[in-house]
Amino acid sequence: MEKMSKSHEDYLEAIVMLGGTTEASVRSVDIATKLGVSKASVNKAVTALKEKGLADQPYYGDITLTDEGYAYGSSVLDKHHMLFTFLTKALGIPSEQAEEEACLMEHAISDESFEKWSSYIKKLNL
Repeated sequence: MEKMSKSHEDYLEAIVMLGGTTEASVRSVDIATKLGVSKASVNKAVTALKEKGLADQPYYGDITLTDEGYAYGSSVLDKHHMLFTFLTKALGIPSEQAEEEACLMEHAISDESFEKWSSYIKKLNL
């Protein structure tokens, strides 16, 4: 799948973090609170995610992810967790700073580079 904008990746990641799946739905107000954005911003992003076939939302209903949307959001979250763990445990970076930097890095690293980096990190047993 082609790489999406940082913003759309953040929305998919937030939906997964809030427990959203292909079956379990999340409310747009909860996404807005999690990301610190307006409900209107969530609605605009969800419309774009629906157009890309990544999310479903009945008229004014709660949001679920498609299989592809859940897979993409889960992969962004997995990258985030692995980067955060590496930054805190391997490098000793304070949690708050590591959280911010993992969020930036998860969007910048290509899938190919991440796979190689991930294999290397797994050998370190962090």
